[in-house]
Amino acid sequence: MGIEIERKFLVVGDGWREAAHEVLPMAQGYINDMRAMDRGEQKASVRVRIQSEAAFLNLKSRELGHTRQEFDYPIPVADARALLALCVGGVIDKRRHLVRHAGHLWEVDEFLGDNAGLVVAEIELADASEGFVKPAWAGREVTDAPRYYNLALASRPYSAWTESERIAIDIQG
Repeated sequence: MGIEIERKFLVVGDGWREAAHEVLPMAQGYINDMRAMDRGEQKASVRVRIQSEAAFLNLKSRELGHTRQEFDYPIPVADARALLALCVGGVIDKRRHLVRHAGHLWEVDEFLGDNAGLVVAEIELADASEGFVKPAWAGREVTDAPRYYNLALASRPYSAWTESERIAIDIQG
C-alpha cells in the first residue's frame, strides 16, 4: 500500500520559473466526481493521467489533509486516452514544473484551459513531521482546502470561481 504525504501551497510570483529543471505536460481526468466523494458514496478518487509519453491509473483515498493512501499503476497511453473519454467533469490540462529547493523536490502545477491562472506548488514528504524550507514563491498553504484538489477542479474549474473565492483567506474550501 502506498501512502502519500503532501503539502500544497498557492504560488506567488514567477521566482520558481528559473529554478525549474524539467517541465512535464499533463492531461488528467476522473472516473468519479467530487459529489460522489462528498456524499460518501465513494471513498477514493480514480484518476487517469497522461504525463508526457507515459500514462497512469491512480486511486487516492478521500481524506482531508496531507496524508492519504495512494495507488499508482502504469497503463498503455492508448488505454488512458480511451479512459479520459469516459471521465466525468472536465479534463485538467497542466504543465508540471519540477523545482529543487533546499534538498526537496517541489512540483509546481501551472494549470491551463478552464483552470488557467491557478498555480499550485506541492511537496511530498517521507514523514508527516518532516521539516522543509518553504521557498519565497510558495505562498499560503491550501493543503486542507478541498477546492484546490484536482478532483474538485475537474468538477468546478478555477474559471467558475467568483473573485471572492479566488482571494478568500478561508482555507476550509
